[in-house]
Parts: sequence; structure tokens; C-alpha cells
Amino acid sequence: MTAGKSDSDTGFREFNVGFDDDGIRLDRWFKRHLPDTSFTTVAMWARTGQLRVDGARATPGDRIAAGQMLRVPPPEADKAAADVDKPRRVRERVILSDEETELAQSMVIHKDFQAFVLNKPPGLATQGGTKTTQHVDGLLDGLQYDNEGRPKLVHRLDKDTSGALLVARTSRAAAFFAKAFSGRTARKVYWALVVDVPSIEDGMIELPIAKQPGTGGEKMHVDEAEGAPARTRYRVIERAGNRAAWVELQPFTGRTHQLRVHMAAIGHPIVGDGKYGGAAAFLTGGISRKMHLHARRIKVDHPDGGSIDVTAELPTHFAESLKQLGFEEKLGDDLVLDEKTAPTREQMKSRAKAHAKSVRKDRKGERRGRGVVEEKVTGKPAPKTGGPRTGAGSKFGAPRSGPRVEGAKPTGRGRPGGAGKPGPRSGPGTR
Repeated sequence: MTAGKSDSDTGFREFNVGFDDDGIRLDRWFKRHLPDTSFTTVAMWARTGQLRVDGARATPGDRIAAGQMLRVPPPEADKAAADVDKPRRVRERVILSDEETELAQSMVIHKDFQAFVLNKPPGLATQGGTKTTQHVDGLLDGLQYDNEGRPKLVHRLDKDTSGALLVARTSRAAAFFAKAFSGRTARKVYWALVVDVPSIEDGMIELPIAKQPGTGGEKMHVDEAEGAPARTRYRVIERAGNRAAWVELQPFTGRTHQLRVHMAAIGHPIVGDGKYGGAAAFLTGGISRKMHLHARRIKVDHPDGGSIDVTAELPTHFAESLKQLGFEEKLGDDLVLDEKTAPTREQMKSRAKAHAKSVRKDRKGERRGRGVVEEKVTGKPAPKTGGPRTGAGSKFGAPRSGPRVEGAKPTGRGRPGGAGKPGPRSGPGTR
């Protein structure tokens, strides 16, 4: 935004729309650049024809473009007087210590005019909270450089999860990336070490997730009745006998703790994740007790065309564990990223309805079949069945004994690197 010029005769101010504000609503522009001007005032200026864009009357909902000229009335006299001693509601740039600035800049693994990609270390929170004073969001002032605006977080990683974290450098980029994540066009690839070896080496976990009651929202759990839909694809990269597996994870939804909850739910908690795996989540033999979950790669379209495709190096403890288990990093990077886009929310709903309809049809056929057999045997019409269905199958299909895990390529005894699993696991299983 170019600094406002004032007409000495009328007091009207003129502002040139900057590149960073291209495409935003006019009321949003006021929030960014004239935050002391209320929406009511802006609407009144529009109604009376005092608010102009390139000379034409404008409304608060109009979209503006870079290079356009805004004509804004002078501040109200009483408002200006009241604001003499009132601080502006503009966030001041925080001055970080040399150590904090060095930490922020050391995390940068990709930088362009619109975005940064950081390699977040484990143990550093993405945002602040209770008793959390140091976090990525608080360090972003160290990455502002000469830009007018402060960098903005686009998504987040758990405190103990390391790896690629995308940060927008402009408001325009932040809006663009937010659409990419909400529309599921951004691709995120995680690496994890998990306990034992999944019997299906390439599968899709579809289990709804909700906040676990009584934990204050600090813990999630699988809840097929009230949970939000969640989908995770996993691929086994390599295995250490039956002791542990190195897996690639791709979340197709963005639920809190999704990867951790899903892997624990199918009986393979992430190594070091005591919150969801309990004591069984820790391996003996000198393997680190830290969380072994790393955002290895992020791929997303760029606001200016092309794409950002960045790989984040492993933290020390994860790299050492791979080496100790005899795994080579190259094996994970050699996996081809499936370019198929994740299904939209509407597609997921449509599939769920189709599945429910199929289940109802099958059950109706079963009831009719039972009725025909009973009538032939007893000579009496079969009793009618009806009423509401109860149990896990009432909403999601037929009752099941374990989580949904779709996939192929079950691991076998002849696979190099281990004997494979001789039989089904105890506890939560897969099918």
C-alpha cells in the first residue's frame, strides 16, 4: 500500500492498492490498513458515495485489485480527537534476541518472495499456549526482513513432531495456501517408525476422530458415532523383523493428532508416542524415547505459478534410529508420490451414502431370504422385523470387530528383512 495522500481542500485521502492486497474485499483492506475505522463507518461512507475506487462508488464487499486508487473520506473530527491518546491497534514488531533470530533463520530450508518452508525441530511448539513461551509463531518476527507484513503460519505441527512447516510471507500467499490446505490439494508426506509390522503394507485407514471426553481436548480418540471423518494412507518402507516398521504416512484430512491416533488404533503406535501408545510405544535396545514422526516433504502450488516441493532433513534421534535398525534413508525417498488428489468432502459424503445404501439393500435381501426359508419350513409367514438399528453398524454399515483398514499387498514370510506375521494380532486389528 502506498502511503495516503490528502487533498488539502477536502481532506479526502488517497491510497494506492498494493500487490499484497490484490483480490481482497474492501472492508478487509480497512481492517489491515485503517483498523481504527469501524465497519459501520465504512458502510456509511459507501452509502453516501464518499468511498470511491478509481473514481467509482464502492461498497465494503467489493474486491479490489493491485494498482487501483482508493479515495477515503477524512477521519471524523470527534473520532480523531478521541484517538489522540489512544494507541493504534496495530501489532508492533517484536525485537528478538540474537539467539532467537539465529534460531528462526536456521530453520529456513526454502525461501522465496511468497513463502518460507521451515524444518521445525522436535520439542518446539508451533504456537503458544499455557506455559509455552517459545514457539515458531513467536519467532516469525526474526524472518520479517524488509517486508511490511509479518510472516503468517499456514498450518501446524505437533510440538514433538519435526519437519517441513510452510509459512506465508504475504497476506495474499496466506489466503492462497489456506485454500490449498482446505481443498486438500497440498500434499504432506510424513515418515514414522511404528511398533511391530502392519499385516497390510499399503493401506488406507478411515476412522472418524473426536476429542476424548475428560481430557480437556488434549487427547483425541476414534469415535464412529460423533467423530469427524479422517483418512490416512500408509506404506511400509522397510521393516526390522517383526519388531518395528518404517512407514510413510499421507494424511488426506487434517484432524488433530490424526496420524498418531490412526496408527495406534490399528495396533501400531508411533515409536516414542506414549500419549497414544502407552508403554508399548517404546522400543528397547537403545532406540530413542523421543517421538519418531517427521514431516519429510511438502508439495503445494505456488501463488505465482509452479509449485513448492521441499524435503526436510531428519532430526538427529530419528536418523540414528534408522541407522541402528539397518534402514537406509534412500529407500524412503525412492517411493513415488501418488499424484492422485484426495477426495473432496462432498465426494467422501457421497461414498458414505452409497455404502450405507448398499448395506441396507444387503440386509433387506437377507431378511427376505430368511422369511422365505422360515415360511417353507413352518408353513407360517415369517415375523416382520423393523425398528431402529443399534450398534456400530447403524450409521457406518454392518457391525465390525475392528478399525477399517483398506489395502492390498499383505506382508508375507518370504519378504526380505523379516519373517512376517504368522497370524492376526491381539487387540485392535485390521482387516
